Amino acid sequence: MEKVQQRKLVLDQMKKMDKDIYREKSEKIRGCLLEDPAFKAAKTIGVTIAAFPEVDTLPLIEYAWQNGKRVAVPKCDPLTRTMDFYEIVNFDQLERVYMNLKEPKVSETTYLGPEQIDMMIVPGVVFSRSGYRIGFGGGYYDRYLSNYAGVTRSLAFDLQIVDSVPVEVHDVPVEGIYTESVYWNGKVNR
Repeated sequence: MEKVQQRKLVLDQMKKMDKDIYREKSEKIRGCLLEDPAFKAAKTIGVTIAAFPEVDTLPLIEYAWQNGKRVAVPKCDPLTRTMDFYEIVNFDQLERVYMNLKEPKVSETTYLGPEQIDMMIVPGVVFSRSGYRIGFGGGYYDRYLSNYAGVTRSLAFDLQIVDSVPVEVHDVPVEGIYTESVYWNGKVNR
């Protein structure tokens, strides 16, 4: 199945998720990440401001702040399809941009280079068990990850995991994927 078809199929399934189940599963997935030794050790995390039906990241960001971690969120350039990360210390430093995404206000935040981010929480729509992903179609993260040497993790619902996805030469896999039931680097979450 092609990327476009897989993306649409999984997004359609995600959008049908009951809101209470969505919240419950998001919480379980976040809880698993919080126990990850790499997350505990990370001083700075990079993470998107997720929107339904993605796993909710706002409580993760709040947890990171409460535990003394720095949080960097991406600012995308749709013309070049690149992104940079900026540290936010509160949600007031965000603004709505194209496609209704929330991104940092560059004038109120501090740029952080890839070498300053210890762990990157990589978004996606469809994930293979080997860590390859189908994102939302812009290629932003594959471009960014080609120059990123830190730890990578993804947060996904079980229904987002498939046996395989089409892989292109520029695709960069994530090192681990947390779902509500499995950590796809070998361990079961139960």
